Amino acid sequence: MKNAVTARQKDLLAAIYEHIVNTGYPPTFEEMREALNVSSNQSILDLLEKLQRRGLIKKESGSRTLAILHLGYQVLGRPALAPILGTTTAGLPAESIEITGEWHPISSDVSRLKEEMFMLKISGDSMINAGINDGDAVLVQTMKEFVSGDIVFAEIGDEGTVKRFMSDDKPPYVYLKPENPNYKNILFTDDVRLKGKVISVLKSEHWQSVK
Repeated sequence: MKNAVTARQKDLLAAIYEHIVNTGYPPTFEEMREALNVSSNQSILDLLEKLQRRGLIKKESGSRTLAILHLGYQVLGRPALAPILGTTTAGLPAESIEITGEWHPISSDVSRLKEEMFMLKISGDSMINAGINDGDAVLVQTMKEFVSGDIVFAEIGDEGTVKRFMSDDKPPYVYLKPENPNYKNILFTDDVRLKGKVISVLKSEHWQSVK
């Protein structure tokens, strides 16, 4: 994979990485043109398309949606970065607050995971018995399948929360369980969507596994 990446493609990949580290945002087309000293957006678009085809980046519409993927960090030989998307509750569900411009390095063992990851800041105390406290940050791995016992980030309508996913063969069958006896279980409804699995919690600048 590394041999398939040209020097020019790697230059752009490095420029994207450095811009995120320095500013907290992916670069615009103008900023990428300046970094590579080219005058045409088409030159940048061609390079981005090749990087995306090789699985090094993910790009939605607009330059600010750029994200470097697992293989991209491998090519660069640089620590992976996870965006801090917002604040969610470990308490009663509350609206997630979008935070832009914040990224955080993640450890090498975590960065080997190929799925997309993001960070959330925690507000509340409903997960204290799982070692997730008010003010902590958690790393969430996007997933489509979950097993009973996973700590998950769930959206309930327009609100978000971190709880333990439970699936039993007796009532209430499927629910979200807090890890604090002062809070009640949240029963599954059509409004509940599991968005990712919490795989680590950040404490004093060190990543720790969740219980």
